[in-house]
Amino acid sequence: MKPILSVLCLVLYFSGIGFAQEGVVKGRVVDMNSGVGISNVEIAIEASNFSIYTDSKGYFLFSRADLPQGEQVLLVKALGYQKQRVQITIQNGKPINLDPLILELDVSQIESEIGLISLSDAELNEEEGISVATSGILQATKDVFLNAAAYDFSGAFFRPRGLDNQYEKVLINGIEMNKLYTGRPQWANWGGLNDVQRIQDHSFGLASNAYTFGGLRGTTNIIMRASQYKQGGRVSAASANRSYLGRVMGSYHSGLSLKGWSYSVLASRRFGNEGYQEGTLYDANSYFASVEKKLNEKHSLNITGFYTPNRRGRATAMTKEVKDIKGIRYNPNWGYYEGEKRNSRIRSVNEPVVMLNHFWKIKQNTTLNTNLGYQFGKAASSRLDYGGTRLLSVGEQEIYVGGARNPYGDYYQRLPSYFLRNEHSSAYDYQLAYLAEQEFINNGQLNWNALYQANERLKAQGGNSIYIIQEDRTDDTQISLNTIFNSRISEKGFLNAGIEFRSLHSDYFAEVKDLLGGTGFLDVDYFAEGDSNEVIVDVAQSDLQNRNRIVMEGDRYKYNYRLNASLLSAFTQSSFTLRKIDFFIGATASQTQYQRIGRFENGYFPEAWSLGPGEKLSFTDFGFKGGLTYKLTGRHLLDINAGFVTKAPSLRNAFSNPRQNNDVVLGLESEKSKLVAASYIFRSPLLSGRLTGYYTGISDQTDIGFFFTESARGKDGGSAFLQEIITGMSSRRMGGELGVEAQLTPTFKLKAAASVGQHLYTNNPRYYLTSEDFLGAENIAGIENNRLTLGKGTTNLKYYHVPSGPERAYQIGFEYRSPEFWWVGVTGNYFSNSYIDISALRRSDGFSTDSFGQAFNDYDERIARNLLQQEQLDAFVLLNVVGGKSWKVKQYYIGFFAAIQNALNQEYITGGFENSRYADYRRVLEDRNRDRPLFGNRYFFGNGTTYYVNLYIRF
Repeated sequence: MKPILSVLCLVLYFSGIGFAQEGVVKGRVVDMNSGVGISNVEIAIEASNFSIYTDSKGYFLFSRADLPQGEQVLLVKALGYQKQRVQITIQNGKPINLDPLILELDVSQIESEIGLISLSDAELNEEEGISVATSGILQATKDVFLNAAAYDFSGAFFRPRGLDNQYEKVLINGIEMNKLYTGRPQWANWGGLNDVQRIQDHSFGLASNAYTFGGLRGTTNIIMRASQYKQGGRVSAASANRSYLGRVMGSYHSGLSLKGWSYSVLASRRFGNEGYQEGTLYDANSYFASVEKKLNEKHSLNITGFYTPNRRGRATAMTKEVKDIKGIRYNPNWGYYEGEKRNSRIRSVNEPVVMLNHFWKIKQNTTLNTNLGYQFGKAASSRLDYGGTRLLSVGEQEIYVGGARNPYGDYYQRLPSYFLRNEHSSAYDYQLAYLAEQEFINNGQLNWNALYQANERLKAQGGNSIYIIQEDRTDDTQISLNTIFNSRISEKGFLNAGIEFRSLHSDYFAEVKDLLGGTGFLDVDYFAEGDSNEVIVDVAQSDLQNRNRIVMEGDRYKYNYRLNASLLSAFTQSSFTLRKIDFFIGATASQTQYQRIGRFENGYFPEAWSLGPGEKLSFTDFGFKGGLTYKLTGRHLLDINAGFVTKAPSLRNAFSNPRQNNDVVLGLESEKSKLVAASYIFRSPLLSGRLTGYYTGISDQTDIGFFFTESARGKDGGSAFLQEIITGMSSRRMGGELGVEAQLTPTFKLKAAASVGQHLYTNNPRYYLTSEDFLGAENIAGIENNRLTLGKGTTNLKYYHVPSGPERAYQIGFEYRSPEFWWVGVTGNYFSNSYIDISALRRSDGFSTDSFGQAFNDYDERIARNLLQQEQLDAFVLLNVVGGKSWKVKQYYIGFFAAIQNALNQEYITGGFENSRYADYRRVLEDRNRDRPLFGNRYFFGNGTTYYVNLYIRF
């Protein structure tokens, strides 16, 4: 018996020695108001890979021999609470007990909604090329600079590192939500679901990510699982004057029951007759439901569905002439009809999403997450079609009669500049200009009654509508399937891997939405003309299978085709945590396929040129990335990330003119990107900050534009509707970022942020034009098979600035949080070095030649350089104020949040573009010399002072 006791004593003795040599950090996290322990709080040692979560009573325990020694910072994070950073000194053998750690409710979390509101509104204009500058998903990080970019810089359409949102990945429950057509996330698909979007995992740039290889600008996975929400509910109401006037929202989460069930539901509504700009109605409902069943300790099954139907009235860019007369809130798209404002351009999105997620805990440190997603529905944009006509037979010849004039108030022939377009204007011209200005001031909106009356007159004469509402429709069906593997392969190593498949079928067509009092609409191209200016009846047909068809409301017309796309991709990533260095490496590979299938046989492009399946496109792509963090001390870190990625061109940029034919873009290649970013990071309880330098080079970019010009070659007068194709385009983005935050007292914090960059095109890319107007003009130099190559076949973009918002942005501000649960924050923001989007046609060889390719004999190189100089927008300052207060009444938390953006009501321009209507030397020079150009640059103006107020109750 004695030997056994001796052995036991020795075991206990050496076990005690082993325990004594371990580092121990333990404690309990409690709620400030109730004193109750908080479960599922993340406790992490900064600059290390050590993190755990509190148990159901709020307790946590680190007990390891390899904990980082010396001065460290313990990061304490929980959803709905203010983050805490606690300074500790870890020494093996000297346990640390932090009981209690008190967390305060984060009443400012609602601030993140500002970013989401701005984002979803801007995304509704994506088909116009107005991609939102800053993503509201950046709320997922507490980085000082990224917070500034997400909230305060977003009003200036600032783009972090000069990259728009096609370079960021957005996932929901591990399923990528970026559209295959544009490559961009369409936030309107999940707008208004703020209360169930607060759990997010964000990585900036090509940093390590557990769900996917990632995008150049970053990756965010929004977790919308029923089991992840804390039990309770929330009801809120908001008022604003930016996009909508009001919003109501309610949500409830059941928490996990003893039988393993949990559910979560949400409903909200956003509404308003108009936002800051006139006539921009907002009508949106949002619904969400999620149910999860924990089958056993290893398996869990979650079903999530959300549906966010929304309608938004749209505005447009305007010239300085229009702005000077009508102001920045002017919107030409609306007019009064039956006493109410009616907008002709409505963007609507109705695309439900259903997800099935399976979570398998294979063993303690190994998981497999398999996801199936299904998205379907439609997106549509309405506009006026005023090309209506009627068919007449004269002998054996068919001709079309009718047509209508552009009815919008800002049409150039209605503006004062049109009457003063001649070099020597007479007194009569000035009189006409004055009358036009007065008419525009008093009656500058759409006259809906006039449109109805015109159609009714023709109806009485047996004619067709000449004005109708056209809706450009996209009906999508997409299936997504992926599986994501995560494993701790050793105490210091992690492995992530995944495989994904997506299949998309998209139907694109125009639909007659409203005949505006008429009986039908003739589906032909009224502008189709032959060499002798006679209408060619076959060429005019939208569908040769149904010649001269009269279409009714609900009928498809003009164009009708399908785009199929599929994507198969895989990634793997390994990360390691050592005493002084953390590092990761990752790789990805993908296969992308596209095809167009024509449903109409277009008159310009008969037979297989437009009808039936076109060429199949296939792209094989790959990417590599890596990074390391060197821990100088627990407070000072150096972080470096680098990568090389190829990416298939978006579906939108694969076909040169999909509405009319099967032509693919010539010289189409995968886009290639290389990037490197290096950061110095400092963290302490008093001061924290990050200084970063970055470089991103992108080559073989493709871009397609559609516009009408009077400077086209191959036709007398140069008038044509063009498709402008740019391939092989390269650009460079380089600069630096700084974010600093100083917690001077427990209640007062100073913060500052800055971004200085230079974003340039770095080559003269390949360039050609296509147009139905080139058909039959094969004798013109450079035209072959409806494609026009101008001179060298390039456009001179090198060293022009990429239109990426302000290249320089600076912020300084403060935040005060009272112990009485109220807080206020003020930031001043300065923006400069913004440039408008330039006309590539003006920078091609066509600029110095007439419509038949002959060089201008009066061309002056010095004047030409001045005409082609890119416009830099004026610098501006925005002052933003935010604040809020909360109360605890029994078991309820009541609070409000308010924000004022652009408090000084500054007038500023967020972006713009050159007008390619005039794109040759003589016309551009003539227009520039006018007091009021006919086709001057168009601009997007920022909002004046706007507000947002939210009142909420949590229980």
